[in-house]
Amino acid sequence: MPSFPLYTADRIRAAVDLSDLVEPIADAFTAFSTTEGARAPIMVLPVANGGDSHIKAAHLPGSRHFLVKIANWFPGNRTRGLPQGGGFVALFDASTGAVTALLEDEHHLSDLRTAAAGAVCARALSRPDACRATILGTGRQAGLQARALSLVRPIRQIDLWGRDQHRASALADRLSQDLPHVHITAVTDPKRAVRRSDIVVTATATPTPVLSGSWLRPGQHITALGADDPAKREIDGACLHRATRVIVDSRELALKYGDIYAAIACGEVTEDRIDGEIGEVLAGRIPGRCAREDITVAKLIGIGPQDAAAAETALTLLRRTGE
Repeated sequence: MPSFPLYTADRIRAAVDLSDLVEPIADAFTAFSTTEGARAPIMVLPVANGGDSHIKAAHLPGSRHFLVKIANWFPGNRTRGLPQGGGFVALFDASTGAVTALLEDEHHLSDLRTAAAGAVCARALSRPDACRATILGTGRQAGLQARALSLVRPIRQIDLWGRDQHRASALADRLSQDLPHVHITAVTDPKRAVRRSDIVVTATATPTPVLSGSWLRPGQHITALGADDPAKREIDGACLHRATRVIVDSRELALKYGDIYAAIACGEVTEDRIDGEIGEVLAGRIPGRCAREDITVAKLIGIGPQDAAAAETALTLLRRTGE
């Protein structure tokens, strides 16, 4: 038997909810952007048949732990009746290197921390009275983002769009039960939905943009979080040009992966289009939304300190509940 605890996905799901992670993720963003010597390297490993493995690590000087995470995503598993996500999170003692705990979360903590990051960005960058949202995407993360927005803004209407209308309708039905105070609709016209929204979230794995900058209007906030490797892109160059502020989770990673990387590679924008990191906004070092009419964009790749915060929170809750 190992000398460290091993927690399975079922136990983690029972102990950890999205609402548990919003404040820890906000703190992780701040610490990452303000701590000298913070490290959060990642590696993306494409695998056959459309699968990929994301290997992330994190260490913040002064922290009790460092982390290594392997998160696998195989969308083809949906047709096989298997989970699309897999992998584990390992926490290590930062003073000795000994394993503190292994969390075999089947992507659950990764999903929750991404949703919590969406909540943090919406709270920091959208208008406080934002009440209407559009979510582009129909997977698990799209549903979690709907829940995340309802935690931080007075959301009354959510429009859902996806290339598969049946999946969009099914997700709308499920969310209507989970969020009875919100009117949730599956729509067929993403342009119209986006134009009447205060907040737009892209949560897809597409290689081609699903959100056009020509659809945007003053006062909106956009969180783009699905494009997390060099082959994916959700928003076009016009979105970045029209934005008043473009905020990322990690400047270094945004220049290597996802929408901003793709826009730079195409010559649509330059590196100086990035205005700063969300942790800098939260710390008060740089402004976020400056005026009601601003268009703000948060581009998230997903950073190791988020995973460390999620894992440490999960470990505390698991110990507290006896799970």
